[in-house]
Amino acid sequence: MSSSLGTHFRIATWGESHGGGIGVVIDGCPPGLPLGEADIQTELDRRRPGQSEIVTPRKEEDRCEILSGVFEGQTLGSPIAILVRNKDARPSAYEEMATKYRPSHADFTYDAKYGLRNWQGGGRASARETIGRVAAAAVARKVLDALSPGIEILAWVNTIKDLQARVDPLKVTAADIESNIVRTGDPAMVDDMIALIKEARDEGNSLGGTIEAVARGCPPGLGEPVFDKLEADLAKAMMSLPATKGFEIGSGFAGTFLTGAEHNDPFYMENGRVRTKSNRSGGVQGGITNGEPVLFRVAFKPTATIMSSQATVSSDGEDTELKGRGRHDPCVLPRAVPMVEAMTTLVLCDHLLRQRAQCGLEPHAPPVPAAT
Repeated sequence: MSSSLGTHFRIATWGESHGGGIGVVIDGCPPGLPLGEADIQTELDRRRPGQSEIVTPRKEEDRCEILSGVFEGQTLGSPIAILVRNKDARPSAYEEMATKYRPSHADFTYDAKYGLRNWQGGGRASARETIGRVAAAAVARKVLDALSPGIEILAWVNTIKDLQARVDPLKVTAADIESNIVRTGDPAMVDDMIALIKEARDEGNSLGGTIEAVARGCPPGLGEPVFDKLEADLAKAMMSLPATKGFEIGSGFAGTFLTGAEHNDPFYMENGRVRTKSNRSGGVQGGITNGEPVLFRVAFKPTATIMSSQATVSSDGEDTELKGRGRHDPCVLPRAVPMVEAMTTLVLCDHLLRQRAQCGLEPHAPPVPAAT
């Protein structure tokens, strides 16, 4: 089904931007894990609107309610249902969009597919749907902590338009990223990025950019050949996020400028563990983690809603114009950081459970050299 993700740790999100609420149902979570609403709320607070001067001013507390699957602070092993009610919906701001398609939005394509659509804030196509993903990832984090506690997942704003951050993926910390409202790990770029976002907002325009992410401490062996390679599932997860337009892992497209001799990651032994001297593979080889940091980047387009008139057509097939309405992020990147982290967490959690089911969690040891 189109609203489901995962094999062993499976989620199904539901809800529309201006409906009664947004939520998720999680199936396959192991029993006996400590879980409360506070664990989920921490992550929802990072993605909620109205959190700073450079994001949408929609005022939503996004308070979560656990409806099932948890008893006396522990997961039961049964489906976990989580609800977040919409409080500050203003569907009247979108009435003109009932008959006019917003350029680069899902309005026309939803009509083309279903013959009808919820035009209030984009309905199901709204980024508000990601509440369910972030809530589910908070639960997935509990699974990772229990089964493979060394895994650390971080994402940060890498570029906004032509501004480039300089971040060491091996050293950056969550505190570094959360210390500024733009969520970049490069302190030298914070003021310039904020100023650029404000300038676009004041002009009624929008900006895009890239988010870089790393998963440190992944054990070797995660990933399922051939069609469920780890990077394939990560790509699908990231490209399912609203406004995404590109995904690359490791050297990505830049690797095409190298020769094989330049691009290969030589192996060596370190304290009984197989390591690589470089990491152009991005921590994944043959679709399976090799124990090095999993490093990738996701491209986000400029927010489609801009506050100036644009040429469009109506649902009756007439040429017309439309000016943006409602409350929108001038740049989605700062709020997309926890979404990228959430999708990474969900994918790794699912593959960790798949690995445990088929092969166990302990990586196979490398061959031991024969005694001489």
